[in-house]
Amino acid sequence: MKSTAEKTKSVPRKMIALATLILIFSTMTAAAQQATNGFFTSYGDIGSPKLNGSFNYNPSTRIYTLTGAGENMWLKSDEFFMAWKQVSGDFSISAKVAFDGKGVNAHRKIGLIIRESLAADAKYADAAVHGDGLISLQYRDATGGETREAVAEIKKANFITLERSGRKITMKAGNGSFTKTPASSVELDIPAECYVGIFICSHEAEVVEKAFFSELQFQPLNQRTQTKVTSILEIFDTATGKRTVVREFPFLVEAPNWTPDGKWLVYNSGGKLYKISPATPGEPQLINTDFAVRCNNDHVITADGKFIAISNSPAEGGGSRVYTLPFAGGIPRLITPVGPSYLHGVSPDNKFLAYCAERKGNFDIYTITFNGGEETRLTTADDLDDGPEYSPDGKYIWFNSVRSGLMQVWRMKADGSEQTQMTFDETLNSWFPHISPNGSQIVYIAYNKGDLKPNEHLANKNVELRLMPAAGGEARTLVKLFGGQGTINVNSWAPDSKRFAFVSYRLEN
Repeated sequence: MKSTAEKTKSVPRKMIALATLILIFSTMTAAAQQATNGFFTSYGDIGSPKLNGSFNYNPSTRIYTLTGAGENMWLKSDEFFMAWKQVSGDFSISAKVAFDGKGVNAHRKIGLIIRESLAADAKYADAAVHGDGLISLQYRDATGGETREAVAEIKKANFITLERSGRKITMKAGNGSFTKTPASSVELDIPAECYVGIFICSHEAEVVEKAFFSELQFQPLNQRTQTKVTSILEIFDTATGKRTVVREFPFLVEAPNWTPDGKWLVYNSGGKLYKISPATPGEPQLINTDFAVRCNNDHVITADGKFIAISNSPAEGGGSRVYTLPFAGGIPRLITPVGPSYLHGVSPDNKFLAYCAERKGNFDIYTITFNGGEETRLTTADDLDDGPEYSPDGKYIWFNSVRSGLMQVWRMKADGSEQTQMTFDETLNSWFPHISPNGSQIVYIAYNKGDLKPNEHLANKNVELRLMPAAGGEARTLVKLFGGQGTINVNSWAPDSKRFAFVSYRLEN
């Protein structure tokens, strides 16, 4: 058998030269295509617009310019112009968008799009910016079906994001900058390999509009939806240091609460709430939340055990809202009509709710009466204040804030006065302080400083749960685990103040 070197020598030099030229040409062609098209691999009209659109990419400014006509992207068939790339898995695409001039039709639209195919009647979802300032998540949930729409509260946004995470498609929209806050979301069965792109539709068959797309960002997302996740619901005993597994779930489970009578652990999964016995765990029981089927991991049981307050994203979009309903189940009552609002605390006398909310681009802590009304802003620091939770006597609210650089635990009086830093970790970002029912101890979750930004609370990270005296003082690490988002978002202390519940995770290939 000849060696590799001998094989090479036996090949005619002309063939080697030809192969080299082909390789060089292929490399040059790929580079030229990237310089010409940027991120996208192709472009063209979708459907049969009467007038053709066009595509241009400027590699020096990284601005994409689209022109396009088309009667509409609506009903059961679409006409528009699109630049696209086939991708697979979960991802996020973002861009700054702008129309060129006033245009003709107020309903003309530009934006980002995810599509099952290039057929005119394909399933799709898009983040659409309309000529009149309307921002909406448009989608067709069945091939050949009608187009539907979830209108966002924000108007005239120029920074938009469209994310795919499993079946969930999420739109985010901001004025002047990108935002992390969802505006609308929908669940669609779009194939793992799909088309992602930018688009323009003039909404007039005889009119061609122009738009610009800049600051384009595309990021594959290594989300839990791309791998199998096992959620382990556990109990930690602070006296013995013992970890006890209540149950393992072959799917995502988050944010356990412990009911005041000690009978149940409540958690969220798939947008719904469930309860399970910590002592004799059998099959979980669904808590009836009626229309609220997009619950996130911010839910709190009242001190008397009669009610549960939840955060749920309404189907029409606009971000999370706070609701209350009987713990036994029922129709949720809307408390915060403005979103996004994320519940974290209920006062022990059931008179107030405390929550984190984004208002005018900044996340702060607010309170509102249990039955709704005018909200009261308690913090005004730049960036993020989050996780507000009442002390058992109702005198204080504990929270976390990034105002000092890293995320740290803070405490203030219930009226917002005397805001005091309680942790001073130099290598950790500390989140979500939870007070034991006897008011003596605080458990919180901490990330390593270099693993994420101070204002990020992410999943799939190596984290630790730490314990500190409520009066202040040195904290100690109780347990290190793989988790983060969903591990201990809300208060999960047992009534005896000796144990608390949490969730750890394991990712499977």
